[in-house]
Amino acid sequence: QVHLVESGGGLVQAGGSLRISCVASGNTADIGAVGWYREAPGKRREEVAILRAPQRGHFPDIADSVKGRFNPSWDNASNTVHLQMNDLRAEETAVYICNAEQAITPISIHSYWGQGTQVTVSS
Repeated sequence: QVHLVESGGGLVQAGGSLRISCVASGNTADIGAVGWYREAPGKRREEVAILRAPQRGHFPDIADSVKGRFNPSWDNASNTVHLQMNDLRAEETAVYICNAEQAITPISIHSYWGQGTQVTVSS
């Protein structure tokens, strides 16, 4: 069981920057992937930025819409994934949700989700 708690959301002006964080606790061994999704009203949840095998090597998977502006990072000492968001746009207002995947068996993978943190970008 992995417990995820996000923080750092808030209000920012368009063009501004914000860094959100997610602390993983519980059984944090062998996390296969960790990162961020976002969900805006009326829209499907979408992948934003994922780090695969964060504890053994960082393999980023960044959505095209945020590539070059958003940067995920993993701090192994604190079991924390951060998302540095630069040049934010109004349409990126959403609840940003932390996700972690962990292999229970070689063919069984469990996905964990945090409660999310609200990011509001004013135009």
